[in-house]
Amino acid sequence: MSKIDKATRDVLIETAHAVAEAARGITLPFFRSRDLATENKRPADFDPVTLADQQAEQAMRAVIDERRPADGILGEEFGAKPGTSGFTWVLDPIDGTRGFISGTPTWGTLVSVRDATGPLFGIIDQPYIGEQFCGGLGLSHLIRNASVAPMGVNPAATLSDAILFTTFPEVGTPADGAAFRALSQKVKLTRYGMDCYAYALLAAGHVDLVVEAGLNAYDIQAPIAVIQAAGGIVTNWEGRPAHDGGRVIAASNAPLHAQAMHILQGSLNSGPA
Repeated sequence: MSKIDKATRDVLIETAHAVAEAARGITLPFFRSRDLATENKRPADFDPVTLADQQAEQAMRAVIDERRPADGILGEEFGAKPGTSGFTWVLDPIDGTRGFISGTPTWGTLVSVRDATGPLFGIIDQPYIGEQFCGGLGLSHLIRNASVAPMGVNPAATLSDAILFTTFPEVGTPADGAAFRALSQKVKLTRYGMDCYAYALLAAGHVDLVVEAGLNAYDIQAPIAVIQAAGGIVTNWEGRPAHDGGRVIAASNAPLHAQAMHILQGSLNSGPA
């Protein structure tokens, strides 16, 4: 991470919270509304987008444009805007739109700011249940309805006792899915469908592994910042930085991460049975 002076650090953190607050004001009135309309961005399967996604990202961008006009922005709905400051905001107004339209409170708003080295600070915000998981720039805490508590991963988690999450049971390609199932056979419990909330629970010490494939930068950069600040590890399946998405392993400690990566790679390298 680049060295950042205190004044810049404070402004970045304040801006991140203002961006999350702007999204919250848009998303909550739509959530569990019977009038919520969706469009399908990918006709080959089902990749929904709602008016809430679009309006929330517009509100988020407006906050950044007002407070940090020289910063770049990368958002799920409206793409990239270049900046000149060296900082870029990476935004996902509703991570887990399928959950959002289903009425389940496992979606979240993802806000992060990065420089050339990667994510610096991130927020996973679940406004319906009043939780913000925050991490980076020296902070790691959970804000729950105005109460602030320190946050940390489970450093003692072992593979046989681990709780493993992913969003979709198929987990990417057939080969990716087979690798995930090989890992799933080694853990205590596997669960599905939590989107960004699984990463938040890992940072808070309740979940030990999150393994996914096919992610974009806006899906993972806030979770990277939050989990790393809480003492966890996030890489791709080869152990390299996962800033741009793809296949991701998030783990609560280094031995667990190494074991999970070994199993995934072993399955991928063995090829079809």
